[in-house]
Amino acid sequence: MIARPDALPPLREGSADPLYRQVYERFRGAIAEGTLKPGDRIPSARALAKEMGVARGTIEVAYSLLSAEGYIQARGQAGTIIAPDLQPQAAAPAVATPVQAADDDHGWHRPARILPFQMGIPALDAFPRKLWARLGARQLRGMQPADLSYPPADGQESLRTALAAYLRVARGIHCQPAQVYITSGYNFTMQLIIQALLTPGDQVWVEDPGYPPTRALLAQARLDAVPIPVDADGLMVSEGLARAGQAQAAVVTPAHQSPLSMSLSLPRRQALLDWAERRQAWIVEDDYDGEYRYVSRPLPALKSLDVQGRVLYAGSFSKVLFPGMRLAYLVVPEAQVPRFDRISRLLSGGAAVFNQAILTAFISEGHFGRHIQRMRRLYSERRAATAAGLSAALGTRMRIEPQPGGMHLVARMEGGQRDQALAARMLEQGLYAHPLSRWSTLPDPQAGLLLGFTNIASESQAYDYGLQIRALM
Repeated sequence: MIARPDALPPLREGSADPLYRQVYERFRGAIAEGTLKPGDRIPSARALAKEMGVARGTIEVAYSLLSAEGYIQARGQAGTIIAPDLQPQAAAPAVATPVQAADDDHGWHRPARILPFQMGIPALDAFPRKLWARLGARQLRGMQPADLSYPPADGQESLRTALAAYLRVARGIHCQPAQVYITSGYNFTMQLIIQALLTPGDQVWVEDPGYPPTRALLAQARLDAVPIPVDADGLMVSEGLARAGQAQAAVVTPAHQSPLSMSLSLPRRQALLDWAERRQAWIVEDDYDGEYRYVSRPLPALKSLDVQGRVLYAGSFSKVLFPGMRLAYLVVPEAQVPRFDRISRLLSGGAAVFNQAILTAFISEGHFGRHIQRMRRLYSERRAATAAGLSAALGTRMRIEPQPGGMHLVARMEGGQRDQALAARMLEQGLYAHPLSRWSTLPDPQAGLLLGFTNIASESQAYDYGLQIRALM
């Protein structure tokens, strides 16, 4: 049975609730009342948008919320249906989207479900799930009793070998498999580095603005995080020397500065390496999304310039594949391998062998390289579409800055607007944004919104979202 659009109550003109939210609530109500039954087919977004006289993006947003909460299911060419196993029940009153703090994020909040503009989430709709499932099934069939034991503390040898080969070609990093350590995420990577190389009280340069969890991790380890400003060329090494020339380490994001996305210039890279060599200090290169650059080829890693063994290269699969995998890696200088072997065994943070085995096959059979290429093309398109849609909707109220790489845009706010208050209002309406001011420790930080574009499907969808943001300003 195909549900008719007239089974839904009409939209309320002038309502405080945005149109997509009204559509969403009408579907929930119709399901709870039994007007729409499990298995019923619902109209396509295009058809319902035409029937209701609204933008197609409005219906797509409502459908995405219904799908995320399990009310509807897409069946490919067969269309979209009400979830077959759904039990009708009284619809709960609409409430603001709950926010939960991930234990390993030190208070850096993430929404309980994926929302429009959420940062750090790749295009999960484009992930090759069938291929991944096929590789997983093959690994399960070949599992031996030894595979059910504790995972190696430093990572599965086959994955370390595959990663060493990939990094040599893709990022210009020459390393041996023994230098590669598999971890369960960025936080554990940082804990491993801190335990192996730093002592409480050490000064560590951090970028300002910069990734807040890094500061939290350093503070938890009783390290002194010294904020160093950035400009168009990235970390201002001269400021680092002036503020904390005796620091023992620096944590930097050279490929795409987090969150402003400029690249660390070659003179700055050389100055940073010179400082580390003279000071015998360490540089932690956080290359969280260096594969994604849209104005030129991806830049070589800072680690590729390191001839003195002062750079530790941290990578993650959360951004390039999916965060639920909980796999990351660290490349350490060859001379530090014995020390990291000891600390790795002590911390015992080995990741699940099953996930490592699937990832090994994904990389060694060439799927990983092809996936990166596909995502680079897709993100380039979605980046341009999102920037155009938001610019058209917001006009002069915000200045959209498409970055040369990465997975988010920066929307600059003018006239003393408060980005944290706007981000809170957006969350109440089912949109997500990181306020730029929260990434800085300065007394008068820059104001703006950090908006992920990877899961924005079209310019019209971005435009509709932009209108919602404009109404909240």
